[in-house]
Amino acid sequence: MSAVEALIRNSRIAYFTMEIALRPEIHTYSGGLGVLAGDTARSAADLEVPLVVVTLVSRGGYLRQEIDSQGSQVDHSDPWDPERWAVPLQAKVAVTIEGREVWVRPWLYVLEGATGAKVPVILLDTQLAENDPVDREITDRLYGGDESYRLKQEIVLGVGGLRALRAAGFDVSTYHMNEGHSAFLALELLRQTERKQEKVQARESIYYLPRVREQCVFTTHTPVEAGTDQFSYELVGRVFRDYFDIEELKALAGPDRLNMTRLALSLSGYINGVAKRHAEISTRLFPGYHVHAITNGVHAKTWTAPPIAKLFDRHIPGWLHEPELLVRADQIPDEELWSAHQEAKGLFLQKIETATGVRMEMDVPVIGSARRMTGYKRPDLLFRDLGRVRSIRRRYPFQVVLAGKAHPRDMSGKDLIRRIHGQIAELRGSVACAFLQNYDLDLGLAFVSGSDIWLNTPLPPMEASGTSGMKAAFNGLLNLSILDGWWLEGCVDNVTGWGIGSYCRPGDPACEGDSLYEKLESAVLPLYHDDRAAWIRMMKQAISKIAYYFNSHRMMRRYAAEAYLR
Repeated sequence: MSAVEALIRNSRIAYFTMEIALRPEIHTYSGGLGVLAGDTARSAADLEVPLVVVTLVSRGGYLRQEIDSQGSQVDHSDPWDPERWAVPLQAKVAVTIEGREVWVRPWLYVLEGATGAKVPVILLDTQLAENDPVDREITDRLYGGDESYRLKQEIVLGVGGLRALRAAGFDVSTYHMNEGHSAFLALELLRQTERKQEKVQARESIYYLPRVREQCVFTTHTPVEAGTDQFSYELVGRVFRDYFDIEELKALAGPDRLNMTRLALSLSGYINGVAKRHAEISTRLFPGYHVHAITNGVHAKTWTAPPIAKLFDRHIPGWLHEPELLVRADQIPDEELWSAHQEAKGLFLQKIETATGVRMEMDVPVIGSARRMTGYKRPDLLFRDLGRVRSIRRRYPFQVVLAGKAHPRDMSGKDLIRRIHGQIAELRGSVACAFLQNYDLDLGLAFVSGSDIWLNTPLPPMEASGTSGMKAAFNGLLNLSILDGWWLEGCVDNVTGWGIGSYCRPGDPACEGDSLYEKLESAVLPLYHDDRAAWIRMMKQAISKIAYYFNSHRMMRRYAAEAYLR
């Protein structure tokens, strides 16, 4: 039996995701959702969970970001070559789109875990000679194009992905949908189940729902219904033609528009949110569904910088396979933890100077903030009152480093980037600030290990979970964040970090901005400058009380026990 045949035979759980961060050279991710998918797959490999991942090949990537001299984002394609990293499988399948037969070829990328166990990743590709030129582009750009393009991508992901698995010989018993993009796979399961069973009454596909729900798991990441993928039934009818009865589809996906989240909810037997608060919000948003809470986690090996990882290896052997052992981090000698952190910080400051020309100081705290540049993330909250920023800086010096991409069609996100660059320019000479362009996996690790303070200021309750602060905690950084998403569970004020705006009406930028400045001026910066021993004690507490729990090994064990083995 070949190695590929063994992978196919052993995989029993299919994890469908629109994007996944496998490595920096493979541009199949845009941000947090894809990074989470990558960490999920890596933990599955480490723990020998029999998982296969299904995604799009996204040959053209998502976005290579350039910042011009005016502080504006310039969008470039970011192509990658599947032939360098993956091998084509000898199985092609077809889906019907706009009445045309669209052929899909699966590529195989193999992800290897710490124990040598492997997780296959199937990358779906329509760039084939037998396809109409317009259809060859369906799997080209991640989150590219218009509503019609997105619908076609989701048909290829869900319907084409399921068919590709079966054509390649995978015998899957559980299908896990990472967000609603792949919900059409459950429709395809419903159609296939219907064809296998004796019909009770014409066109009663819904009769077979229990059989499909037994096989489907759905993780929702969206805390507001407006953020879900939705399509008009006129468009669905034109693109999907007679694939599924529209009236039955309305019963599953909503009466007015096809809502991919509602479709996934209707066809899944196990549903979960990605943090405790998010599960509560989702239950209110979609009444009638039992939404469990499995809080996200991050992959320990991927997100711990080498100097810190070596420190853990010396003092906490076994931490990579059992991150819960990091509860013992309080025993690490202060000087060793500080030295390891300073080594990571030095590498980061070198990277900043090389990329931007901004020289930062080793003995001055760095506030790091890197995330998608869009309105609800509020990356400019720190700059709300530049006079207050300068005043704080005079008493307690600090430095600021930011990064993040705006979606090519998000004009308000692009405007945020321009405004932030204008604010950085206004602070020049008083506060050292830098913006690093083209944020990716490599730069992400440098950010979450080389900063001192991790700042996150989303608009509540828009942060379903968030994971960047978890990565920061693995490296001993202290979180200073709005109390939303995972930070509601991880924050013990003045122990693991600091919460912003606990007394504010959620979403009040004036109050939350004032709270941020008060925390910086009265707690965070004085501690760094005046009591190094207490700062290091908090670094240890961040590791022992956050990293030990908010990791993807714990997350995957819960999925296995609660969702996959039910």
